[in-house]
Amino acid sequence: MLKLIRASVQRIVGYFKNASIQHIISISFTGIAVIGMIVVGGALYLRFINSTEDMVSENNKSMLDQVNLNLDNYLRNMMKVSDATYYNAIKKKDLASDSIDKELDLLYETNKDSLISICVFSQNGEVVAASPVVQLKTSVDPRENDWFTIAGNKKENLHFSTPHVQNLFQDPDSKYRWVVSLSRAVELTNNKKTTSGVLLVDMNFSGIEQICKNVNMGKSGYVYLIDREGEIIYHPRQQLIYSNLIEENNKAEADYEDGNHVETFQGEKRLVTVKTVGYTGWRIVGITPMLDITSDYSQMSIFAVFIMTFAIFILVFLNMFVSSRIANPIRSLEKCVKKLENGVKDVDISVRGSYEVQHLGKAIKSMVNQMHILMENIMIQQESKRKSELNALQAQINPHFLYNTLDSIIWMIENENYDGAITMVTALAKLFRISLSKGKNIITVRDEIEHARNYLTIQNIRYKNKFTYSIEVEEETLDLASIKLIIQPLIENAIYHGMEFMGGDGEILIKAYAKEDNLYIDVIDNGLGMLQEVADTLLTNESRIEKKSSGIGLKNVHERIQLYFGTSYGLEIYSEPDEGTTIRIHMPVKEYSKIKKEEELR
Repeated sequence: MLKLIRASVQRIVGYFKNASIQHIISISFTGIAVIGMIVVGGALYLRFINSTEDMVSENNKSMLDQVNLNLDNYLRNMMKVSDATYYNAIKKKDLASDSIDKELDLLYETNKDSLISICVFSQNGEVVAASPVVQLKTSVDPRENDWFTIAGNKKENLHFSTPHVQNLFQDPDSKYRWVVSLSRAVELTNNKKTTSGVLLVDMNFSGIEQICKNVNMGKSGYVYLIDREGEIIYHPRQQLIYSNLIEENNKAEADYEDGNHVETFQGEKRLVTVKTVGYTGWRIVGITPMLDITSDYSQMSIFAVFIMTFAIFILVFLNMFVSSRIANPIRSLEKCVKKLENGVKDVDISVRGSYEVQHLGKAIKSMVNQMHILMENIMIQQESKRKSELNALQAQINPHFLYNTLDSIIWMIENENYDGAITMVTALAKLFRISLSKGKNIITVRDEIEHARNYLTIQNIRYKNKFTYSIEVEEETLDLASIKLIIQPLIENAIYHGMEFMGGDGEILIKAYAKEDNLYIDVIDNGLGMLQEVADTLLTNESRIEKKSSGIGLKNVHERIQLYFGTSYGLEIYSEPDEGTTIRIHMPVKEYSKIKKEEELR
C-alpha cells in the first residue's frame, strides 16, 4: 500500500514538475472547496446537536417548573397548617384556662397524610400542646435543635429544616420517621401575659420524596433538592452519599443561577437545570448526563466521523503536494537568506520549484553576487576611512605640552636640579615610547596606565606639587585590551580645569576595574566641578575645554572608543559643583592576547 502511494505521489510530482504556480493554486482552491463542503456538513451536524440540547434544556426547565409547582403546593399546605394553628388556636386562647389540644388534633387528622406531628413549645422547651403524641423524652431538650434556635431568632419568618429523624417524643409504636420541620416563633398568652414560644410542624419527608422521585429526566437523569447553603434535602441516592460511596456537586450547584448550566463533574459532562423554590430558598436541581442527549445520534456521529476522516485525508494529501511544490523551495530560499543575514558569505542559493520560484531564486543569486561585490568595496572604504580617522584623532597631540616639558627640563638643568631633570626626561621618554607603540592602536591596560603615570609624573613636577595623585588598578585588568592614549586627555582635563585653583590641595585618582563583561577606568578629581547639565553637554560641545587641552579632548576620546567598540561604550561624566568630577571610560572586557592574534592573522 505504501509503495502504491509513493508511486502515485511520484507520478503526480512528475506531472506537476513543470507546472506553473497558477496550476498549483487552482488545485488548492479545489481542495479548499471540498473542505468547505465538509465544514458546512459538520456545522449542520453540530447545529442539529445544539438544537437537540436546547430542546432538552427547555424540557428540563418545564419539568422543574412542574416540580416547583407541586412542591410549592405541598409546602403551602404545611404553611396553612402552621398559620391555622397559630392564628385560629394559639392567638385566641389563654393557655392558663383554655386548651388547644382539640384544635391540634383536628388539624392533624385533616392533614395526617402529610403530617407527622404538631407541637407547641414554651421558650423553656416545655411542651404546651401536641398532637398526636405529647410526651417528650426525658433525655431530649428541644432548645438544642437548630429548628428551635433559628425560629427564636426569626420572629416573623418560617423556617424549613433539612431532613432529619424526629425523635423528640416517646412513641408507643417506636416509629421514628424522616421529617422536614417547619418552625416559627409564636406568642403564648398565659394569664393575660404574653410569652415567647415555638410552633413545630413536622412534615412527612416521604411527601417531598414522592414529588421529586416521579420526575422523568431521561435515561439516567434525576432531580434532587438542596437548601440555600447546598445541604441535600432529597436525593435519589441519598443513602449512598451519606455513606461516602458516591459524591454530588451540590455545594457548587447551590451558587448557580436559575436556568441551565453545563458542567463537568468527576469527568462526566452533564446538563444542570436549577430552579429556586421562592420563599424557602430551597433549590431544585435537575441532572441530565450529556451522553443521554447524544446517545440516540450514534449513527449520525459515525457518518460525520467518516466524512471528517475522508476530508482530512484529502486535506493532508493536498497539503503534502502543495507544500512539496511551493513551500519547500521557498523555505530553501528563506534558509539561504537567513545564512546571508548571519554573515555567511558563500551560500549556495537554491534554484528549484515552480517556474516562478526558480526565477526568484536566480534573481536572489544574482543580487547576492552584486551585494558581495558592493560589500567588499564598502568594507575596504570603511576600513580605510576608519584608519584615517583614528590616525587623525591620535595625531592631534598638543605640541605645547612637549615644548613646556623641554623648557622645564632646561630650567632644571640650569638650576642644577639634575635629579628632577632626569626624572622628567625618563618619564618623557617612556611617555613617547608608549604613545608610538609601533603604530598600534590597541595596547594593554598595563601600558595605558604606565603612560598615564608618566604623564602625571611630568605634570606634577611642572606644577611644583600643586596636586597629588594615586592609581588603583585591579590585577586582573592589567592584561586586558585598551585603546591607546585615552586616559592622558582625561588627566589633562582634570589638571587644567580641576586643579587650577586648588592651591596644593588637589587630588587625582585613577581607578581601573572590571565588572562582568565591562572594563571601567575612572579619572576622579576633587576640583571645582560643574553642574551635571553642563557635564552632559561636554561630549557634544568641547569649545570650553579644548582651549587648554591637548587637542584630543573628551569628545575625541569618546568617538575613538565608539569607533572601535561600538556606540554602547564610550565616556560617562559625573560632576557636582565644589565636589569634583568623575570621568568614566567604559569598554568591553577583551583579552589583549586574543586581539593580537586576530591582528596577526589579518
